[in-house]
Amino acid sequence: MKNAVSIILLWLSLPAFGQTSLAGYREAVADYSWQLKIAASKSDAAAETMGQARTGYLPRLAMDGSFTKTFHRYEGIEPWTFGVLPQVVQTVYGGGAVRASARQAELGYDIALCDEEFSCLDVRYAADYAYWNLSAVELYAASMRQYVSIIRSLKEIVDRRFAEGYIAKGDVLMIETRLSEAEYSLVSAEQSYEVALHNFNILRGTDATLDVQLGQGIRDSLPMPVRVVAAEALARRPDYTAARLRAEQADWGIRSARAPFNPQLSVGVGGSWQPFVPNRTGATTVDGSVFVKLSVPIFHWGERRRAVGAARAAQQQQEWSAALRHDDIVREEMNGWTALVQSRAQVDATEESLRIAGENLSISTYSYGEGLATILDVLQAQLSWIQLYSNAIRAHYNYAVAVSDYQRITAQ
Repeated sequence: MKNAVSIILLWLSLPAFGQTSLAGYREAVADYSWQLKIAASKSDAAAETMGQARTGYLPRLAMDGSFTKTFHRYEGIEPWTFGVLPQVVQTVYGGGAVRASARQAELGYDIALCDEEFSCLDVRYAADYAYWNLSAVELYAASMRQYVSIIRSLKEIVDRRFAEGYIAKGDVLMIETRLSEAEYSLVSAEQSYEVALHNFNILRGTDATLDVQLGQGIRDSLPMPVRVVAAEALARRPDYTAARLRAEQADWGIRSARAPFNPQLSVGVGGSWQPFVPNRTGATTVDGSVFVKLSVPIFHWGERRRAVGAARAAQQQQEWSAALRHDDIVREEMNGWTALVQSRAQVDATEESLRIAGENLSISTYSYGEGLATILDVLQAQLSWIQLYSNAIRAHYNYAVAVSDYQRITAQ
């Protein structure tokens, strides 16, 4: 029963204690993530745009200035003149443009925050995927090393029995062939581990070849998430919130398109500082004025109708995009839960099969050593064990990824 004990220890002894926990890895990936940095910068830009749009409510201060010098002199008149014309203008009614622009900018900022939050979900899932993938290939590489060790142990028995004249040369050739195949598979498994390790480290911004010991593995008991109904998933998903905000933003875009063709009313105070005309002594005068300006567009060859029509079409597109996102999230939740339940059932099924295969391998190996079984019996038991072991790894990996994916889908 030595092989059975070794198999159980293999399954239970791969790193249960390590330096890199899933939570710590998520944090490291988030700190390094260029995707999150880009999303945060977009939020910062949207905040600045919002502040800029709100300045439309404030008065505008402007000043025009000029200086002129003539080369032809007139008797008694200075050859230079200048003018300084400051002006403060307050928009009273801009056709709704200021309010529409400000509201669009506010919604744009909310959208950027939602996009940033959704990027966090994506980055967390990417971290989980890399973490569980490394755990899976590490476990598979360890299983292949154990598989090679089992075959080598059997080869020692075969070589001894052949030397004693109990078996034919064919048994030796079969075990040598199986060992060669297993060693080839081991090389492939170790190469896969190297690739997974590189991906794992690059994602968190460290040296790609840095050795890692995981604090958690796919074999660890992961709790089954609580199912989230579709309506709650929709309320949690920041990308769906962003889609609805984009539709609202586009609705304000219609008002913005109308604004240039509405009446415009503004009031202001102006002043001037300039020499008397004609400029005989260089003396200057300061003057001031108060004004009201009303602009009423009358006819623009259908420009208003077309501008509003284009804005309405854009708004309709955003409404449909939100509806599409709604259906996608409902479908994702249903499919994600189905995958989660099925992968959990596969984990339970493969565990029992693996236990039986391990016992069968031990019995077959012992029986062969006693001359009670053929080499084919042992080779078949070995093949069955490694296949079921691989299935168990795959089942645990699929379940771990399904848990992370469902958490992403439902924004848990």
